[in-house]
Amino acid sequence: MKRFLILLLLCFQGLMAQVQFEARVSKTTLGLNERLRIDFVMNIDGDNFVQPSFEGFRIIAGPSQQVSQSWINGKTSFEKSYSYYLLPNQKGNLVIKQAMIEYNGQIYKTQPIKINVTAATEQPRDPNDSQISADDNLYLIANISNTNPYINQPITVVYKLYFSYNIGINNWNELSKPKYNDFWSQNIDIKQLVGEEGMFKGEKYRFVVLKKVILYPQKSGKLVIEPLSLDISVKLPTNRRDMFGRVLLVDGNKRVSAGAKTISVKPLPEAGKPADFTGAVGKFDFKAIPSKTTLKNGESLDLTLSVTGTGNLKLFTLPKPEVPNALEMYDAVHDEKVNTPLSGMNGKISDSYTIIPQYKGDYVIKPMQFSYFDLSSGTYKTISSKEIKINVLDGPTQTAEAPSNANVGKNKIEKIEQFKFIDLKTELLARKQPEFFGSTSFYTLLFLPFLILPLIVLFKKKKEAIDSDVFGNRIKMNNKLAKKYLSEAKKQINNKAPFYVALEKAMHNFLKAKLHIETSEMSKDNIQELLLSRKANPEVVNSFIALTENCEIARYAPSSSATIQHDFDKAVTIISELEKQI
Repeated sequence: MKRFLILLLLCFQGLMAQVQFEARVSKTTLGLNERLRIDFVMNIDGDNFVQPSFEGFRIIAGPSQQVSQSWINGKTSFEKSYSYYLLPNQKGNLVIKQAMIEYNGQIYKTQPIKINVTAATEQPRDPNDSQISADDNLYLIANISNTNPYINQPITVVYKLYFSYNIGINNWNELSKPKYNDFWSQNIDIKQLVGEEGMFKGEKYRFVVLKKVILYPQKSGKLVIEPLSLDISVKLPTNRRDMFGRVLLVDGNKRVSAGAKTISVKPLPEAGKPADFTGAVGKFDFKAIPSKTTLKNGESLDLTLSVTGTGNLKLFTLPKPEVPNALEMYDAVHDEKVNTPLSGMNGKISDSYTIIPQYKGDYVIKPMQFSYFDLSSGTYKTISSKEIKINVLDGPTQTAEAPSNANVGKNKIEKIEQFKFIDLKTELLARKQPEFFGSTSFYTLLFLPFLILPLIVLFKKKKEAIDSDVFGNRIKMNNKLAKKYLSEAKKQINNKAPFYVALEKAMHNFLKAKLHIETSEMSKDNIQELLLSRKANPEVVNSFIALTENCEIARYAPSSSATIQHDFDKAVTIISELEKQI
């Protein structure tokens, strides 16, 4: 029985020894700029391959899978592999952890592999490699305006990517963003990246401004700005040329960092620091302005405290006014109109208080002080506002003292009531209102439509009769036209041609209305005959015909303003005479 168990154990170990799964690397020591190939090889067709996390490395190619199978002298061999190309992210001893596969319900793992990453090494030049390395032609720089500021003094950080004329840039990705611990920071938007030219290390370079930041240090001491790091895809020239003689380019990759920057922040001096100093640093002006100083009972005023200038406007508080108890002051409404260019914050901040007086009288708001640290002189400065006098014209008085009474032995205070007590008992009285239904108003509104209906019918019939009287309507129209053109002639009395045109039309329309004729019947003989038959004065008739004929001639003949006025007066006289006679 013991021999059988030993034989079974040996067979099991032999089966286990048949499964091989291992990790193979191209080298165990490499430079920071070198690539590493790693193959995960198995002699069985395993399932559910799980790759390691590759901490400290970046995958630049893979995974690629290969399967090979062969028969040699009746023996079968099988091999399956997963391959990767890696690029180290940092120097030091790195570990590639275990990979896993599953085969027949069992889990198999590779052994961890230690890789020693050293500094970048100089590699032999391949004819197909680029002539120019990106290492000496690509730089990321962080320009800092001031490395030794005071607390709350603004500094600017501008990140520039310099690259020579020999290389091109395709794209970049941020590997790590800068961190501004213990700084108040604000990014300045860059709407569009623009390539510029400038000097760097004594040579001409192209550069792009990638990022602009305004920083306000919030504490003193050594403060560190964490670096910005980029992974940049570049185009590099090679020794090869195409059929047209142009240099061929190859894709490259370069990682650059602006490096950590240390800022030595100076504390604000303690000597001369005002007691009311709240951290304002810069150059400021302070004002306290009331909306009005004379009020009536029930009115309110707005007291606005404002600070304008250049400095850390968002990082300090404004003083609070102290008002007498008789003035009720509400919480402030804060307002900011601040710009943040590359030079630092500038603009205006303000607190607006609403104040309502409770009693009649004169009140004083004491002067307020605002203190700040002036960077130009390196000293503290204090600005005081003016005293504000408030005059409340009417309303209840706060208190009134009566003369002392010897019998009482103390002053008697007479209080003036501002508000009366609320009545605790309510007496409700029934209010009797007349009912609308059955009232006079009800019946009036009920029968009013029936009373209005006959009036509407009469009005409609009257209008139809007027509209059907074509002859009478024509006479009315001619009368209106006669008056219209006579009025028009009077307006055009200084313009000869329009005057006589309007005068002629006025006289013609007058005849149409009086004689009931049409334009086609207005001959000289017919007009004379009709007027005389209506008992018109022969002299007036002759004057009318003569004036009508003269209107046509006078439009083109020379005439004075006196003549035109005479003709207008004559026409008015003739029309008036004929109006009486016919």
